[in-house]
Amino acid sequence: MRKTEQRTVILEELRLCRNHPGAGEVYLRVRERMPRISLATVYRNLELMVAEGIIRRLAARSGQKRYDPVVERHCHFRCSACGRIEDIPFPVELPRLDPSHPWVKERRVQGARPEYYGLCPDCAGGDSNNETE
Repeated sequence: MRKTEQRTVILEELRLCRNHPGAGEVYLRVRERMPRISLATVYRNLELMVAEGIIRRLAARSGQKRYDPVVERHCHFRCSACGRIEDIPFPVELPRLDPSHPWVKERRVQGARPEYYGLCPDCAGGDSNNETE
C-alpha cells in the first residue's frame, strides 16, 4: 500500500485516540488537519489499512465498526453502558484447548480474543465494586 499524506494523518489521529473510535470520530479529528478530506476517504483508508494488517477492526454491539491501531494480541474491556472500548494494559492468558478433545479436533481454531465487560469509571460513577460473573 502506498504511503500517502491522508493515510499518514489518519493513522496518526487513530493512534492518538484511546477509545477505539469509529470512522466518524477519526474523520472529525483528521478534518481539523485536512479540512477538505471526506468521510468516504477516511472510511476507505481505514478499511485499506485493515486489509493490509496495519490496524484492526472491532465490531461494537451497535454494529458500528471501531478501529484499533494496536495489531499485537491484546484484550479489551467494553463498557456495557456507553460502549467505550479500552485496551487492558496487562497480559491476559487464555486457557489452552486440549488438542485431543473431539470438539477441538473437528474444528480449525484460528484464534481467540477474550473480552471483559462492565462499567467504565465514568459510567460506574465512582462505584469501585469489581464484581465478576
